[in-house]
Amino acid sequence: MRITTIFMLLGGLGFFLYGMKMMSEGLEKAAGAKMRSILEFFTKNRFIGMMVGIVFTAIIQSSNATTVMVVSFVNSGLMNLMQASGVILGANIGTTITGQLIAFNLSDIAPLIVIIGVVMVMFCKKQGIKKIGEVILGFGILFMGLSIMGDSMEAVKESPRIIEFLSSLTNPFAAILTGFAITAVLQSSSATVGIILLMVSQNLLEFAICPFMILGCNIGACVSALVASLSGKKDAKRAALIHFLFNVIGSTVMFIILWLAIDPFTDMMLYISGGNLARAVANVHTLMKVFEVAMLFPFMGWIVKATYRIVPGEDETAEDEYELPFIGTGKILSTTTAVVNGIAEIEHMGKVATENLRVAMEVLCNPNEEKIQEVYQREKYIDYMNSRITDYLVQANELVLPIADERLIGGLFHVVNDIERVGDHAENFADSAKTRLEWGIDFSDKAKRQLQEMNEKAVMIMEYSLEMFKNRNYKHMAEILRLEDEIDEMEKKLQNSHVKRLTKNKCTPKAGMMFSDTVSGLERVGDHATNIAFAILEPADSGESGDDDDDE
Repeated sequence: MRITTIFMLLGGLGFFLYGMKMMSEGLEKAAGAKMRSILEFFTKNRFIGMMVGIVFTAIIQSSNATTVMVVSFVNSGLMNLMQASGVILGANIGTTITGQLIAFNLSDIAPLIVIIGVVMVMFCKKQGIKKIGEVILGFGILFMGLSIMGDSMEAVKESPRIIEFLSSLTNPFAAILTGFAITAVLQSSSATVGIILLMVSQNLLEFAICPFMILGCNIGACVSALVASLSGKKDAKRAALIHFLFNVIGSTVMFIILWLAIDPFTDMMLYISGGNLARAVANVHTLMKVFEVAMLFPFMGWIVKATYRIVPGEDETAEDEYELPFIGTGKILSTTTAVVNGIAEIEHMGKVATENLRVAMEVLCNPNEEKIQEVYQREKYIDYMNSRITDYLVQANELVLPIADERLIGGLFHVVNDIERVGDHAENFADSAKTRLEWGIDFSDKAKRQLQEMNEKAVMIMEYSLEMFKNRNYKHMAEILRLEDEIDEMEKKLQNSHVKRLTKNKCTPKAGMMFSDTVSGLERVGDHATNIAFAILEPADSGESGDDDDDE
């Protein structure tokens, strides 16, 4: 076999893999956010989750991507294991659609598909159309790769050693191992099935050995999810194990059936496929997956329980490290869920800051050393989250994200900053409480009531803003704008009252200064809360968030 033939074969494989990657990423970018929302919403029921998994995987052309996404959802607590099991089952059927498409052999029109994709990518200005163009371009490149590999395999027939090796591949166990190895390396069962399909079409492989190779590639497809789960929580590891156990158990049962009845099975598949070998391979892949899902669906509860035995216990938080419930170690498991996990973690950070604001005002009005230290400790946690979430967002920003998420991520940096500033104000209130204790500074009952009333409004606007931020809608816009106006008016009123008390000698200068600083701080909290509410409802480049605390 000449070196040019090897180059053609490898080049064709490169085109095939790149085309599949481009197609998958283009679909994720164009519709990833919408599909993610569908996945979140329709997975409450395992059967419906399975249907969604089929459609989802058929669209993005990758069971690996779907499974890794599910692992990410489970890792962040957005999906439980039973819900995940349904989607994983569906993903195993959905991944067979790629083989069915390849079996159509669109190589003759692949150049036309490529030029259509190129025109859309190069000359269309709308990002959505560009991404659809990437999908079409990837689809065309995929079939051009198949065509190049097909031409090179014609030359492979001239190599006695290759023919001898492929002809000797009659042992089912060797076929399974070969399928597993190719898939583990290529990280795509669809690519392996495509190669098998092509080799059968060129009469380089016996059709009877193909079902066994497909069993191997089914197990090899679990590698990506298992690797992705290693840095995740225990439930993420269990989700990846569900995928692995399903494929191992299903493949074992199918192996026994094939071992006992390979000839009737292959004869039936050839008959169904009208003698078309490529179509027969694609149909074998689909039929085996449908059979495995139908067989194991009633027993998924047992498989989930088995994962708890394999991965026992619960996650423990290190004593010297704070817990991040949604992004965990900060490793991004899936590009499609990177931003949604970040939003969930930012919301959690906001709730911690809101609680600290409430406690800080309580301790300012009624100084208590233990409560003061509680505020300080919570502020350290907020600073830790600020640093970790910011690092996470920087990583996410470097990835190929869905278009909708790309538009959000700039605003998320502002939100993290605003929440951190709210935390700083709470810390300032705790500092004032400490000063009150040390210097014996007293507040009047009226002053305490005024501060508590203003703080209640600040806490309320934070809660509304975080809910609006999380849901990305205008539901609480009226309440937020009303509260911000009330806080601004209250700040003016209380500052004027403070000046009058000072001029009438009704309070000490130290108490007056502390009161004034606290009122100003609460007004700033209102501004930051408003920024949080609207940060990701508008384009990130619409300007800086409204308030700057550089002077604080």
